[in-house]
Amino acid sequence: MPQLLIELFSEEIPARMQGGAARDLERMATERLKAAGLTWDTLTTFAGPRRLTLVVEGLPTATPDREEEVKGPRTSAPDQALDGFLRKTGLGKDQLTDRDGVWMAVIASRGVRTTDVVATMVDQIVRGFPWPKSMRWGSGTLRWVRPLKRIVALFDGHVVPFEIDGIKSDNVTEGHRFMGPGKPFAVRDFADYRHKLRDHHVILDAAERRLHILEAARATCHARGLELVDDDGLLDEVAGLAEWPTPILGDMDPAFLSLPPEVVKLSMKVHQKYFAVRRPGQPGLAPHFLVVANVEASDGGTALVAGNSRVLSARLDDARFFWDEDLKTGFDVWAKKLEGVTFHAKLGTLADRVDRIAARAREIAPLVGADPDQAERAARLSKADLASAMVGEFPELQGVMGGYYARAAGDPDAIADAVRDHYKPQGPADSVPTAPLTVAVALADKLDTLVGFFAIDEKPTGSKDPFALRRATLGFTRSVVESNVSVSLDQLVWNSAASLIRQMAAKPNFLLTERLSAEQTQTLRDEALNRGYGFAEELARSEAVKSIEFDLEKWRLGTASAWLTVDPLPVGREWLMADLEPQLEVSFSRWKALTGTLIPFFADRLKVLLRDQGKRHDLVDAVFALGDDDLVRIVRRVEALDAFLATDDGANLLAGNKRAANILRAEAKKGPLPTGERQTDLAGEPAAETALAQAVIAARAGVDAALAAEDFAAAMTALSRLRGPVDTFFTDVMVNSEIPEERDNRLKLLGQVRDVMGRVADFGLIAG
Repeated sequence: MPQLLIELFSEEIPARMQGGAARDLERMATERLKAAGLTWDTLTTFAGPRRLTLVVEGLPTATPDREEEVKGPRTSAPDQALDGFLRKTGLGKDQLTDRDGVWMAVIASRGVRTTDVVATMVDQIVRGFPWPKSMRWGSGTLRWVRPLKRIVALFDGHVVPFEIDGIKSDNVTEGHRFMGPGKPFAVRDFADYRHKLRDHHVILDAAERRLHILEAARATCHARGLELVDDDGLLDEVAGLAEWPTPILGDMDPAFLSLPPEVVKLSMKVHQKYFAVRRPGQPGLAPHFLVVANVEASDGGTALVAGNSRVLSARLDDARFFWDEDLKTGFDVWAKKLEGVTFHAKLGTLADRVDRIAARAREIAPLVGADPDQAERAARLSKADLASAMVGEFPELQGVMGGYYARAAGDPDAIADAVRDHYKPQGPADSVPTAPLTVAVALADKLDTLVGFFAIDEKPTGSKDPFALRRATLGFTRSVVESNVSVSLDQLVWNSAASLIRQMAAKPNFLLTERLSAEQTQTLRDEALNRGYGFAEELARSEAVKSIEFDLEKWRLGTASAWLTVDPLPVGREWLMADLEPQLEVSFSRWKALTGTLIPFFADRLKVLLRDQGKRHDLVDAVFALGDDDLVRIVRRVEALDAFLATDDGANLLAGNKRAANILRAEAKKGPLPTGERQTDLAGEPAAETALAQAVIAARAGVDAALAAEDFAAAMTALSRLRGPVDTFFTDVMVNSEIPEERDNRLKLLGQVRDVMGRVADFGLIAG
C-alpha cells in the first residue's frame, strides 16, 4: 500500500513546543483522514528544531465509493414535503423506494483520489495549527511558529501538488544548517528521507536524539572520571535544540562551588542549558559542566567550551553577588518587605499569611511531636526568602534558599530543614516530609492555602484549578497519612478559618458595604450602638462567633460595623430587616460553612490517593459518611473494610445488609417503622430470629469494644459473626408476618442489623 510523507520545514521551532506540535499534527491528520473515509496501517509524527514530519503507511489510492440511505417523508405526506426531499437529494421520485409507508433514498458517491484529500488536509492543518504563539512574515497572511520555508508532500513516491501562501509542495528538503553541504536535496520516500537527513547531520527522531545525548554525555564524563547529574527536563529540552547533538565537557572556576549546589545547577540549566557533573561517590558538584553543541567542532570543542565557560562565569558571578547580598540583608528586612506584598486582594499580604501559618504550625506541632516554639519560628521564616535577591532571580529555589539562609543565621538544622522542605510534596512523585517540625509547617502552609481560597469562594471548577488547590489537598493528605498524624480535620479547618476572620476583621475595609445604601449601613450602626456592649456580649456568647474578641471602645466610637460583618444573624435576628440580610456581602455563616465544602474536598483527594493504592472510592464514601474527620483513622477503617469485603463473610454480609435496607425502605413507604426494643416474650419465635437477635447483641458489644480501641480489623471480625445468622434469618423467617407484633419485631431486628453495621461504615454506599 502507498506511503504518505509530509514535512513542514521552517526556521527554529522552540524546544518547549515540539512535543505538543507532534501530538497536534498526529491528531489533526488522523481526524481528517478518518473523516474522508481513509484507513491506514501506521501513522507517525516527528518534531525537531526545524521540521515537523508526518509519515502514514498503508493508505489506499482513493477513498471508497459510498452509498448512504436517507429517510424521507411518509408516502402519505403532502407533495410539498416530497418535493423538498427530492431537491435535497437531487433524485427523482422514480429513484425512491417505499418502505413501510416511508420514502427511502439511496445516495451514491464515488470515491476521491487520496492526493486530493492530502492536499486539502495539509492546507487545513497548516492554516489551523494550534501553536501557542505564531507569527506572520513578509507580505503573506499565513501564521506559523516561525517562517515556513518548505513543504515536502510525497504520496507513493510522487509529489502531491498544492500551494499554501506562495509555498509550493515539493520533494526537496534541507539538512543541518552548518554541517550539511548547504544545498537542498530531493527525497523519494520516508526511508530515503530519513537516511539522507542523517547523511546531512540531522537525527530526525527526538527519542533517538535524547538517547544519543545521554549515552555520549555519560561516556564523555566517564573518560574524565566524572558522572553526569541526571536532569530529564533539561535532557528533553536540549534534544529539541540540536539536530546533531554533540556533548562537550568544559571547566569552571572551582571557587564557584562555595555557592549552594542548587544555585550552581540552576544557573547552568536556566541560563545556559548546561548539565552539572560530579565525582562518583562524592558529595556536591565537580568544577565542570557539560554543554550539548549542535556541531562537531574541528578542534574538539576547545574554543566552544572556552566561550561557554566565560559566559557561565559571568552568570555565576551574578549568583554569587545575590548570595553575598542576601547574607548581609537577612530575615528581618525580608519579613518587613512581605508586609507590602499582596498575597491575594481578599486574603491580605504575605505577612498576614505568615502570621496565620505560624499560628497553625504552633497548633499542629504537639500533634506531630514537634516543639511549638520552633514550629512558629520555622513558619515565620518560611516565606521570607521570597523577598531575597536569589529567589527573585531563581523562583524555583524558594524554600531551598530559605533553608540555607536559616542555617547561616544560626538557626538549628531542624528549623532550616523545615523552611527548606515545607512546600513538599509538590506533586505525586515528590517525597513527603517526615521530620516532625517540617510536617507541622508543611501542613500549616497547605491548610492556610485551602481555607483561605475556599473562604473567598475560589474553589476549583471542572479542570480549572488556578491556585493548585487539588495539589495542596493531596499533599496535605499524603503528609498526614504517611506521617501517621492523628488530627481532627474539622477542628484544624475551623481554627484556621477563625484566624483568618480575626485577621481580616481588623482590616479597616473589612465591612464590604458596596451593595448597601448609606441609609441601610447607618441602620446597622445605629442598632449596634443602641444595644451597646450588651449586644456585643450577646454576639460573643453565641456559638457562631465564640472566637471573636470585641472592643468596647470600637462600639462606642461607631466603628463596630467591622464586627457586624462577623455575623449578627445567629442572634438579634428580630431587629435585622428581612430585606437587608440577603444584601450583606460578608456573613459569618459563609465562613462557618467551610467545613461543609472543604471536608468533602479532602474526601475526594483521599479517594485519589487510595485509588492509586488499589482501594475502591466507594469505601472512602462509606467511611466518611460516619462523620469521622481523622484522615489516618479513615484510611485504617478503609483498609480494614476493604480486607473484610474481600472475604466471603464480608461479601455475603454486604448482600444481607442491602436486603435488609431494601425491606426497611419499602416498609417505610407504607408508614413509620416501628421503634423501641424488641419484644423477647413472643410465643413461637423462630430459632433463626432468636439466633440473629443474640448475634446482633454480641456483634454490637464486639464492634463497640473494637472501635473504642481503634482496632478496625477486630470490628470487622465482630461483624463477620453476623453473616451466618443473617443468611439463616432470610432463609427461614418471613419478615412481613400477618401478625403485627411479629412483623414489628422483625423490622426492629433488621433495623438493629443495619445500625450495628453502620457503626463501622455506611454499607448502603458500597457497590456490589
